[in-house]
Amino acid sequence: MPGRFLAARSFYALSLLLGVTLLTFSLMVWFGPDQTYELIGRNSTPEQIAELRAELGYDRPFWSRYGHWLMELASGNLGLSNRSGESVSALLQRALPVTAALVLPGFLLGNLLGLAAGLWAAWRRDSLWDRLILGASVTGLSLSFLVIIIALQLLLCTPYGLNWFPARGWRMDSLGTYLLHVTVPTLALLLVTLGYNTRFYRAVAAEELQRDHVRTALAYGATPLGLLGGPVLRNCLVPVITRVLYSIPLVLVSGSLLLETYFGIPGIGRVTFDAISSGDQPVLLAIVTLTAALFVVVQLLAEFACRLADPRGRLP
Repeated sequence: MPGRFLAARSFYALSLLLGVTLLTFSLMVWFGPDQTYELIGRNSTPEQIAELRAELGYDRPFWSRYGHWLMELASGNLGLSNRSGESVSALLQRALPVTAALVLPGFLLGNLLGLAAGLWAAWRRDSLWDRLILGASVTGLSLSFLVIIIALQLLLCTPYGLNWFPARGWRMDSLGTYLLHVTVPTLALLLVTLGYNTRFYRAVAAEELQRDHVRTALAYGATPLGLLGGPVLRNCLVPVITRVLYSIPLVLVSGSLLLETYFGIPGIGRVTFDAISSGDQPVLLAIVTLTAALFVVVQLLAEFACRLADPRGRLP
């Protein structure tokens, strides 16, 4: 049975990846910009244009181009950036650690603080604490990410405010310089995700607190900390794990795009923005494909983690 399950999930993952790559490649081919004149100029001879189009593969049939690209992708060759001529693999290897270092503190704090606030609000349901936490969550949900970034930058990074942190740039020479550059983006990511996380975790915990075993534990004198940190949290692990893992691809690409573009940080988000602006098809294809692969990996990890967290979901 486990072997059949693994085979089914592997087939599903491969089918999903092939579908995403086919759709992405089709959109790039049929609706993406033609790079010929951007790379060679408008005053080139027909022979030069034909030679460049043959080099780019524009003269080959669609399925031939798609199959060639899949083989290159399987071999780890993501091609060269049309914008800079740099290897796409090298470009992503340099940008990915920057994005991970940028979003990891805010991602972890947003989930940990949201989980703690959600558990406490669910425990004190309909109390003043619950209303205050829900009000703060709704306020956070109503604020735009861009508005939060601009407000924090004005308050903390300019002479009009405290001017404690750099307004743009990125350095990781030491722990001090890293903290100096990551603090404001972390606060922005924390503020924009804390409201969503708190409301979600509160709803999950509130449902669990209504179950009979919780009432029985309370009748036997269980403390709030022991109850929330013990059986309630354990029984909430499945939705918690699912939310945390499924947020990773979204935060790495979508969340970092605005932060890196606005703060001038050379990560995956900035690379994606530059590729979209310049129509750099090899970079865009690589990013979309790797995001889909990350989503598939996260989906598999979430399924296995949930089966470990909940014995009722384990295979016989």
